[in-house]
Amino acid sequence: MILHADLDSFYASVEQRDDPALRGRPVLVGGGVVLAASYEAKAFGVRTPMALGRARALCPQAIVVPPRMTAYARASRQVFEIFDDTTPIVEPLSIDEAFLDVDGLRKIRGGPVEIAQRLRAEVRERAGLPITVGVAGTKFLAKVASGAGKPDGLLVVPPGEELAFLHPLPVEKLWGVGPVTAAKLRERQIHTVGHVARIGEAALVSMLGAHAGRHLHALAHNRDPRRVDTGHRRGSIGAQCALGAGSRRDGSHSEEHVLATLAALVDRVTRRMRRAHRAGRTVTVRLRFGDFSRATRSRSLLKATMGTEAILRTAEDLLREARPIIAERGLTLVGVAVSNLDGEGNVQLELPFDSAAKDSGGLDAAVDRVRDRFGAGALRRAAMIGRDLSPSVPLLSD
Repeated sequence: MILHADLDSFYASVEQRDDPALRGRPVLVGGGVVLAASYEAKAFGVRTPMALGRARALCPQAIVVPPRMTAYARASRQVFEIFDDTTPIVEPLSIDEAFLDVDGLRKIRGGPVEIAQRLRAEVRERAGLPITVGVAGTKFLAKVASGAGKPDGLLVVPPGEELAFLHPLPVEKLWGVGPVTAAKLRERQIHTVGHVARIGEAALVSMLGAHAGRHLHALAHNRDPRRVDTGHRRGSIGAQCALGAGSRRDGSHSEEHVLATLAALVDRVTRRMRRAHRAGRTVTVRLRFGDFSRATRSRSLLKATMGTEAILRTAEDLLREARPIIAERGLTLVGVAVSNLDGEGNVQLELPFDSAAKDSGGLDAAVDRVRDRFGAGALRRAAMIGRDLSPSVPLLSD
């Protein structure tokens, strides 16, 4: 049996835990957009991501607090220590959720339901946070169960009852079914997972394509052979930042501010790459606009690197390519990610050796040492002085 443990409204819950005056009240975490909403705010229809102005209109009494990523990271470490105390087989999915394999612990820790109950109690006692746990025989179904059990709940799907639980659910509960795929299915009167299960695989393939058709057919029958994987390495490392209201009259941001924010994000990403000894070749800039549409721009380098300046130059070029669409729609979020990561952080140098590149590597190492000793805020780029970098959930893509 597999547990999917998912903290409830994580950022907002941390704020309510740390400030008793916020408990039981609608809380929004964010700047220009809502990064997290407490369940008291969600009751008014607030969702993430949503423009803060729209959220305030839905819930005028909401209390808005700026994000505190250091506090969230500290809380996440507390919770993952509890996960590790529960079982050695833990697969992190993000800062606030993980899969836990507890199938081999029956003789020493009890059955999966007992373990899940004890896990929830320990997270509440040691970290002071609510958490929902789904228990099922597959990773897919355990995650669906935790979603259905929110908030602050425990939902168990017993063996033999999987399809009875799964089939009445809407098609959107299947991994990989977004708005476009859901619309295609609903046009054909396919509204539930059970409807998908009753369609032959060949019909789904002809409707959605080979990969998507086979994938959804398998999930609709609860076929998910993946085990909890503790050794999985990230396919990309990145971070993103939600931009608050701009300084211009129309609320937009100056190019100087966006470039400074991008540089700070690249600093964060490349530091993490060096700490993980992983170099990458593909730089991706992620953008979200005022109308909530999104765009990405990517470029692959000739050689893998973990150097800040090389990745920053590429990211800046990609951002400038998007100037027309930014000017038209307005920018509310910027992110950067590096993918095509190698396994050992190997960087191949080219002849003739570039002395500037070597100097840059020495600078990166010196900056890392200072930040490791005195904290991430010990050194900042001059362009970020007086500016607030309020990141949303880090991009830890696989």
